[in-house]
Amino acid sequence: MNILMLSDVYFPRINGVSTSIRTFAQGLARMGHSVTLVAPDYGVDPGKQALEDRNEGFEVLRLPSRVIFFDPEDRLIKGSDLARAEAMLRERDWDVIHIHTPFRAHSLGVRLARHGGWKTVETYHTYFEEYVGHYLPWLPSALTRLLARRASRHLCHGVDELIVPSRQMVDVLDRYGITTPSVVIPTGIDLAQFSNGDGARFRAAHGIATERPTLVTVSRLSLEKNIGFLLRVVQRLVADFPDLLFLIAGEGPDEPRLRRLVQELGLHDHVRFFGNLDRRTALLDAYRAGDAFVFASPTETQGLVLIEAMALGVPIVSTAVMGTATVLRDAASALIAEEDVDDFAAKATRLLRSPELRARLAAAGPRDANAWSADGMTRRVEDLYARLAQRSELVPAA
Repeated sequence: MNILMLSDVYFPRINGVSTSIRTFAQGLARMGHSVTLVAPDYGVDPGKQALEDRNEGFEVLRLPSRVIFFDPEDRLIKGSDLARAEAMLRERDWDVIHIHTPFRAHSLGVRLARHGGWKTVETYHTYFEEYVGHYLPWLPSALTRLLARRASRHLCHGVDELIVPSRQMVDVLDRYGITTPSVVIPTGIDLAQFSNGDGARFRAAHGIATERPTLVTVSRLSLEKNIGFLLRVVQRLVADFPDLLFLIAGEGPDEPRLRRLVQELGLHDHVRFFGNLDRRTALLDAYRAGDAFVFASPTETQGLVLIEAMALGVPIVSTAVMGTATVLRDAASALIAEEDVDDFAAKATRLLRSPELRARLAAAGPRDANAWSADGMTRRVEDLYARLAQRSELVPAA
């Protein structure tokens, strides 16, 4: 099949959407399909970006974009370049169009589908109702939630089918009154990529003693990820574990506030920020440097980092809300905590004090992760594409 993917977000912008797109696109390419991704140009070194795109294993078309004033990490594809891209893409033959984001990529996908008679599927990656208030704080929260729900209805009713990462997110869309057919297909992970990592090497490289109790999280640093809550948990734990260290891997707009909070809570000797780490090397080491992986985001449509921690055999302490509830359901590698400092700290204390419990959860992690294999999820996407492509053949082009 000839598959067109459209997104307003992709690497070098690091987040779950970028990871999901790469996972599925590379998997589909390995299956023999032709995949083209249209994504923003982030203005990085053109030669370096072109080389990285060529190594993806599928075609990447970059469109000029501009910075969004309220969200400087992201980009908005320029309208004039979008029109030129549309004219070029109309000349090619697609079996299916997969839209990943609800902005310029969505409008481009809908227009192309209308022209060529191609069927569209859109992944509802992000729980926008819970996110928009953090980016538009000057608007009343009731208004931003109303706008997010209304926009979701409009966008979802403009495509032929939806991919939703979790059953919990389907329930949300049902409450919105969205009637577009949907299928639950989580993003899997390449288990082979998450079978290495050397925690001792990471500790040695960063001067962390082998016996020092250490928690780790991997996350975009943004308000909705709830890392401030984890810092308060660490503050509670320090009383019982005076040498406790909390490793934070990731970058994002909330980093300055989090650094200030570390100082306010008196945790300057207990928290270290490592930024974005190479997913093939240092990030794997960072995961495995932790005695436990901790996570408390209440807005995940899935929570890929939990699956990555499982695959690497890192015991988990996490809340289970929305998509993370799906990942952690029946998981033997995790302790589930409430979003309550005392309860979360109690679960973490139990794990830190028991080498036997850590070993048991660590051994269960790879078994839990097997249920989230990228190959299995990609085959399900392939089946959906084939069904949509068959329907496209029955509809004459406009």
